[in-house]
Amino acid sequence: MKTARLYQITRRLFLLGWLIAVPSVIATDIISAQKSSRPNIIFIIADDLGWSDLGSYGADLHETPHLDELAKQNIRFTHAYSSAPVCSPTRAAFMTGLHPARLGITIWSEGARKPDTSQKLLPGDSLDHLPLKYQTIAEKLSAIGYRTATIGKWHLGDADQAPETQGFEINIGGTRWGAPPTFFWPFKNDKRFGGEFRYVPGLDFGKSDDYLTDRLTDKAMQVIDQSEENPFFLYLAHYAPHTPIEAPLNLVEKYRQKLRPEYQHQNPTYAAMIENLDSNVGRIIEHLKKIGKFDNTLIVFTSDNGGYLGDPKGRNGIVTTNAPLRSGKGSLYEGGIRVPLIIKLPDSNRKQSIIDERVVTTDLHETVLNMAGYNSGKNSQLSDGIDLNPMIKHPSSDWPIRPLFFHYPHYYETTSPVSAIIHKDFKLLHYAETDGIELYDLSKDPYETSNIAHAEEIIAQEMKTLLFKWKQSAGAKEPRINPHFQPSKK
Repeated sequence: MKTARLYQITRRLFLLGWLIAVPSVIATDIISAQKSSRPNIIFIIADDLGWSDLGSYGADLHETPHLDELAKQNIRFTHAYSSAPVCSPTRAAFMTGLHPARLGITIWSEGARKPDTSQKLLPGDSLDHLPLKYQTIAEKLSAIGYRTATIGKWHLGDADQAPETQGFEINIGGTRWGAPPTFFWPFKNDKRFGGEFRYVPGLDFGKSDDYLTDRLTDKAMQVIDQSEENPFFLYLAHYAPHTPIEAPLNLVEKYRQKLRPEYQHQNPTYAAMIENLDSNVGRIIEHLKKIGKFDNTLIVFTSDNGGYLGDPKGRNGIVTTNAPLRSGKGSLYEGGIRVPLIIKLPDSNRKQSIIDERVVTTDLHETVLNMAGYNSGKNSQLSDGIDLNPMIKHPSSDWPIRPLFFHYPHYYETTSPVSAIIHKDFKLLHYAETDGIELYDLSKDPYETSNIAHAEEIIAQEMKTLLFKWKQSAGAKEPRINPHFQPSKK
């Protein structure tokens, strides 16, 4: 009787145009109903995980059964790209849906603070933080009733731009730093970074063999439980498998025993980090199933850039390979920007789907928001991504033909300052130091072995023009001549 009476009162008020005067309990019920229908969202981003580091993407030494099963039962993208070849810019691109060049964030935070001034070109200017003027995905989701938490790597600013200022209610483990001093408890020391003391905050007391990826997952499961019946957005940004290359000894020994000369991957400690990461993704999945939230949870798993190759003479040795793709982290060759991407839709009964179309990090911003029911039309902020939902939900749909742009005006172990464009079958790279260009037909030469810029001069010039017009429209910061450069006498 009370329910019927309440309905009659509500309907009468609505008909009279007085809905604004409905008691707050009714408005709360409406909001609660909207909340309960929204999917939970877990966005898992690994750090420096290469395109071929997972079994489902062709890894030989590495074992990743949980992620392979997730890919087998859901959607695996074969041509997903990070928005940048290094970490902070890609993370900022996901947070905002804007290209790193448009944001003015084109290198990792520490690199922006202390730019390399020893090279022929001074690097393009880059911010070391994500300005508060940009509305993040956490702020947007919070506005429609989501509980928001970030666990793990932040790397988008200091206290003034911390996750708590950017829409996240909870921040565990996130600082301005890009790498932990160690993966073992107490997750702090001053040994790795020239005497700079670093730590990972927000974790409990532990013991010496406690491993960071495990502890971050523990916290993630606690956050999931604390959300209760509210829809939640969990940004789980694992530090693994970034350097330092450290892993539980039992797993390292397992891969030492498994190693074979014919394998592409040859680092047993790195392989152990990958298995541990995979196991922790499996823990999240099992926990969601146990508490009845798996079906209504959107899970996205990806990486922030291509795998870090390492240095045979360095502390970590050879870390990984992105073979058969060319090069790795820092480079705009495919090995530096192609990444794994697996998406599990909420309430999905679909069988495995393999999508070969090109997608990029900024697309994930739009796609996640639309799956959550966020009305982007209310937001005047520009976006550089597209909503993938129409194509994902209707595989026969036509994919938009669009160019993808990349801009890295910095030096790295694998590159000098470079910009790139991928359009249709072709990819062009432009190197600022020499004004040189390289052109590849990815349909015939996906591993970028044959530069056809001279053979296809018209195509190369058209793509270079398009790239430069885009950089101008995005306000991309360019490198410039270093007046104090001293050429090496070697």
